[in-house]
Amino acid sequence: MTNSPPLPDSTDPSAASPTSRDPEGGREPLEGYADHADAVRLHASLIGDDPTALFQEMRREHGAVVPVLLDGMPVWYVIGYRELHHVASQPQLFGRDPRRWNLQDHLPPDWPSRPYVTWQPSVMYSEGADHQRRIGAISDALDSVDRTELAMICERIADLAIDEFSGNGQTDLISQYAYRIPAQVVTRLFGLAETDLPVLVEDVNNVLSGSEDALSAISRILDKLSRLVADKRTLPGHDVTSYMVAHPARLTDEEIVQDLIMVIIASQDSSANWIGSALRLMLVDDHFSMSLQGGRSSVGEALNEVLWKDPPSPNLPSRWAVQDCELGGRRIRRGDMLVLGVAAANADPQVQPAAHAGSGANRAHMSFGHGEHGCPFPAPELGEIIAKTAVEILLDRLPDVYLTVKPDELRWRPSLWIRSLEALPVRFSPIVPTGRPWST
Repeated sequence: MTNSPPLPDSTDPSAASPTSRDPEGGREPLEGYADHADAVRLHASLIGDDPTALFQEMRREHGAVVPVLLDGMPVWYVIGYRELHHVASQPQLFGRDPRRWNLQDHLPPDWPSRPYVTWQPSVMYSEGADHQRRIGAISDALDSVDRTELAMICERIADLAIDEFSGNGQTDLISQYAYRIPAQVVTRLFGLAETDLPVLVEDVNNVLSGSEDALSAISRILDKLSRLVADKRTLPGHDVTSYMVAHPARLTDEEIVQDLIMVIIASQDSSANWIGSALRLMLVDDHFSMSLQGGRSSVGEALNEVLWKDPPSPNLPSRWAVQDCELGGRRIRRGDMLVLGVAAANADPQVQPAAHAGSGANRAHMSFGHGEHGCPFPAPELGEIIAKTAVEILLDRLPDVYLTVKPDELRWRPSLWIRSLEALPVRFSPIVPTGRPWST
């Protein structure tokens, strides 16, 4: 849950669908940023389908901390594993509140990444004791989830998703499967009425896709969750929302609503992309294709490999320097913005030498973040249950599934912040749906 996109500001229509700027970076660096005179112009189209060569070139020419122009704005891109670990571990030096940014007054209204640097009353931007209070309540609430029950919910939702296309013999595993599961699972843990779930899940997907209905969807989500919290204060149940309402942290209704939204958005975005990338890996990589012959032994390994090489959140926005300091040989000024290059840090030769191509059981990646603003315990564990169950159910029910395009024809969505396939078209032998309605 490290990189959930902030909700667009409902008072700012431009925030819901920011205008794309010049793909070559747009503008020259601001006066006073001499270190950025020869900065790398960082934008979505630069990342491409395989950013490995880009990371290597950056590391060779600039070191572990790279001066970049993020769509024209001078920021620091942290790509060294050790340096990223240091930034994430030192909240007293590198804060999460974007109001610290010393360039806020220079930010263009249509800057593409504006939603990621706009403060909101969410746990994502809280700091210090307030952050510890709120993240503690979230962690405790998530830890109350029964893992066996969670897996059963995942299995049922995965089966229902497959039922919708199982008789066709073909589908797109991204839009028709990976993106159909996480939000449906997580919202069921909140204690919402079953009749409320379809609209809420649809609204979450509208927000994430940046559709024209995104602002209206936000209003509906806020309204539904506000009523849910009020209901749970009156009549609590055995669910995540009730646990947060009763938590000793004494969260306000607004805090609970904001943090529930964060959990939904982060879970849907990260888990869906994790599922899609793992399915891709198991369909195109000979090392993992054995699982398609009926076994499950490689599913966990494939999920871990994705976290190393194609993490769902390849870059984490952002941190701001609390005071002047030095990082990776660079002079960082108070208020400077730093983008955490998770995918680049995972590929740092210091932790991933060329002689070791596979990740195996190594889980020292940075894909769940690190420090107090990393994914809260036990979110990574719950996310893995969702992703692993989704992949296993698909392989069980469609054992002869195969790609209908060449692997090099698969394309990633152009984005700095998410690693998501545009589509994963497959064919398989048609099967009869289970025919079982949802039941609790």
